[in-house]
Amino acid sequence: MPKRILEMTALEVSRLKVEGSHAVGGATGLYLRIEGGSRTWVLRYVFMRGRRRMGLGSYPGVSLSTARDDARAALRLRDAGKDPLAVRQAERDAARRAAAERVAFDVAAEAFIREHETTWRSLKHAQQWRNTLATYASPHFGTVPVSEIDQPRVLRALTPIWKKKTETAARLRGRIEQILDWATAHGYRTGPNPARWRGQLEHILADPSKVAPVKHHPAVDVADLPAVYMQISAIDGQSARALCFLVLTAARSGEVRGATWSEVDLDSALWIVPAERMKGKKDHRVPLSRQAVALLKAQPRLPDVDYVFPSNRRGPLSDMALTQLMRRHDFEAVPHGFRSTFRDWAGEMTGHPRDAIELCLAHAIDTKTEAAYRRGDMLEKRTVIMQEWADYACPLSPTRA
Repeated sequence: MPKRILEMTALEVSRLKVEGSHAVGGATGLYLRIEGGSRTWVLRYVFMRGRRRMGLGSYPGVSLSTARDDARAALRLRDAGKDPLAVRQAERDAARRAAAERVAFDVAAEAFIREHETTWRSLKHAQQWRNTLATYASPHFGTVPVSEIDQPRVLRALTPIWKKKTETAARLRGRIEQILDWATAHGYRTGPNPARWRGQLEHILADPSKVAPVKHHPAVDVADLPAVYMQISAIDGQSARALCFLVLTAARSGEVRGATWSEVDLDSALWIVPAERMKGKKDHRVPLSRQAVALLKAQPRLPDVDYVFPSNRRGPLSDMALTQLMRRHDFEAVPHGFRSTFRDWAGEMTGHPRDAIELCLAHAIDTKTEAAYRRGDMLEKRTVIMQEWADYACPLSPTRA
C-alpha cells in the first residue's frame, strides 16, 4: 500500500520554509513546491502509465482547502478515464474561443487599421478607412461580434449606397472583406467571408463598373498643353511653381509637394524620390530637363526649410493646393491628369519604347517575369524623353515661373 500522508493544517503549511516539494495530504499527490521564494501547488498523478504534473496555482492566493478541492476534482477526472491536464486545456481553449468570437466589428476594424496603416502611403488613407467604416458600416453592425456578421448584415450596409455612391460602396465592401478575413486569420470567426465579391456578392449586387463607369482624371489635351503651361507659369505663388514642376517631371502631386532640396542634385540634373514617398515603395530617379533645372535654380530657398515648394507655414503644400489653383483659374483638368497628357504625348507623338515611357511615370511592371529581367531603370533613355517632353510643354523659355 502507498504510504499515507498525514494531512497538514493551514497553519502548518504557512510555516513551511525549506525549498523543495512538501506533501500536504488530503489528496494523493498534492504538494506545495517552494523554490526561489515562490510557492506553488502541484498535483502529481499517473495517467495511462505516464507521470503528469499539474499546477494548481500559487500559495497563498490559492488556499490549502481550495488546492485540495481542485486536486480531488482532478483525480476524479483521472479515475473516470480523462486526463485532467487535457481537460483543463480544452476548457481554456473553449473559453478563449468564446471570448475571441465576441470581438465586435468596430474593435476588429480598428485593430486591422493599426496593424496596416504603417504600410499605407499616408495618414490620410487610414483616416479614410475610419471615416468610411464609421459612416456606413458601424451603424449596421459596429457592435456586432465579427463571428455573427453574415451576408444580410453586409447587404444592409451596402445596398442603400450601391447605386447612389457606387465608388464609395465598392471601397466599403472591399474594406469589410479585408477586416473579416483578418478576423478569420486571428481566430475570431470561421466560415466564408460574407463580403466577398467573386462567387458571392457579384450574384446579388450590380456590377459597379456598369452602375457607375470609371471616370478618369480630367486631363489637358496634348495639343493644348503648351498654352496651358504658359498660363500656369504666369501665375504667382508656390502652387503655380510646383504645378509647373509637376508638368515637367510627369510626377504625382504628392511627390512634388513633398520634394526636398536634399533629394535634388542640380549638377547631375537628377531628382531622387525616396521609396517611402513613392506609390511603388521604390526609389525613383527622375531626370531633370533643362527647363526643370532652371525652374529649381530660380526657386528661392528659405533658411531651415528643406521643402522645395514650401507653404506659408514653411511645411509642404496641402494635398489640395494644386487642385484649387487649377479650379480658381478654370482649368478643366486636375493635376494628376498631366500624367495622362504625358502618356498620350509619348505614345502618339514619339517613337520611344513603351517600357521607358512607363518608367518615366514610375508605373509598376506588368509581370513578375518582366520585372525579373529588367533590372535597370533606363535612365539615359528617360533623360531624352523628359527633355523632349519639356521642349514640347515649354518651347520658348526654360521657365516662366
